[in-house]
Amino acid sequence: MFDKLRKAFSSAAKTIGQKELSEKDLDDNLFDLQLALLESDVAQEVIDDLSARLKKELLGLKLERGQVAEDIIRSKLHNAIGEMLARCGKIDLIEKIKAKREIKGGPFVIVFLGINGTGKTTTVAKISDLLRKNGISVVLAAADTHRAGAIEQLSQHAKKLSLKIIMQRYGSDPSAVARDAVDYSGKHHVDAVLIDTAGRMQTAKNLMDEISKIVRVSKPDLKLFIGDSLAGNDTINQAREFFHYTNFDGAILT
Repeated sequence: MFDKLRKAFSSAAKTIGQKELSEKDLDDNLFDLQLALLESDVAQEVIDDLSARLKKELLGLKLERGQVAEDIIRSKLHNAIGEMLARCGKIDLIEKIKAKREIKGGPFVIVFLGINGTGKTTTVAKISDLLRKNGISVVLAAADTHRAGAIEQLSQHAKKLSLKIIMQRYGSDPSAVARDAVDYSGKHHVDAVLIDTAGRMQTAKNLMDEISKIVRVSKPDLKLFIGDSLAGNDTINQAREFFHYTNFDGAILT
């Protein structure tokens, strides 16, 4: 991927170094960049948006004395990607949890969901540690009752972080685990409940129905999709299906 992008950058930089960029120059050079991104499994809508932003920034650009063309292009690309990400908005998790605690509205419930192997359990542990360091009490819910070793993995994280964990035996209804964790946290005035769920392929309807049930039962304040940042178009397709079943609120890319 990076070799292809470097070649596309070099081609565009050479053109900029010779003359002011015309629309035709841009279209020719952006095509190389678009092709490199497409071959790297970047989503077409992302490529189109990125190309439009770069074209707007680079059209008519002429180098000043001492400027390096490739540095200019990299900077413009960096800014364009930043603008695209900023448009998605941010979630101030700590502020949201503290706001609910302030009004004594019960525990702030977060469900983590996604396909297998994207790092959900590790993400749960990292966010638990972040919350704990900000004075927020946390209970973990081991609602992955399918994967061998999943409960033990989360238990180890809970032990290291000195956190309470709610769990049942393998094969139990994960919705019941989630409900137990929410009930426990309400009775013991815990600030946040983090629910770890089993990874599931978005094409497995029975498992997608199961995650929908977990969401209905636990009534979360926040639903977070955990995706692989290197999976390209696959991650977008996964997210669309998970959104259809859960209407999740935000995403974390690992």
